[in-house]
Amino acid sequence: MEYTDKEFCLEVWGDRACFTRPELKVERVSYDVITPSAARAIFEAIFWKPAIRWEIVKIEVLNPIKWDEVRRNEVGALASPGAKVYIEEKRQQRNAIILRDVRYRIHARMVYIPVDKRDDRLQKHAAGKDENPMKYYEMFRRRAANGQCFTQPYLGTREFTAFFELVDDSRTDLTPAADIDRDLGIMLYDMDFGHPAKNGSIPAIFFRARLEHGVMHVPEFNSKQLLR
Repeated sequence: MEYTDKEFCLEVWGDRACFTRPELKVERVSYDVITPSAARAIFEAIFWKPAIRWEIVKIEVLNPIKWDEVRRNEVGALASPGAKVYIEEKRQQRNAIILRDVRYRIHARMVYIPVDKRDDRLQKHAAGKDENPMKYYEMFRRRAANGQCFTQPYLGTREFTAFFELVDDSRTDLTPAADIDRDLGIMLYDMDFGHPAKNGSIPAIFFRARLEHGVMHVPEFNSKQLLR
């Protein structure tokens, strides 16, 4: 059957956000802008099925980039079965440099995956030959328009809740992107789940990010612009 990948747009906002730079191991420091992987997670929180995958196309920054610095207590140990962890002994104070008052307009493409091209682990979820990708488009549109989600979307870390609204194609009252031109440097694109390392770890993919008049264009998954 013939089909086309459908593009959707969400306006996403929240009081605080932290899209942690992976090169900083101890103190949490956020990227200036939401990463494509964090944006993808918001769409997946609203709707995901084995027959689809989300690809972020572009991100519009609607609010000026503002920062906050917070200090909080964290536990510097992992709990394991049968082991006792005394919080008072393992408590650590750590700083975090986070974003505040963020608002983005995120454009993402829902890519339909034909049955014969799905991961072997997902073949048991394969539908019949009459499967229609349009049903997935309509399911997402209905859920997003009604504010429904399978899990609460968040802005980088689960403590920072993300609120969202579906942006309809017919709207003419959209707030323009902030007039920001900035080289954002090397940014996390996503994790390469299809090519795990021999030790079982999932390698990261990066790209050179840039804001042009408040808009960050995101390369396609197979683009040569990605740094693997």
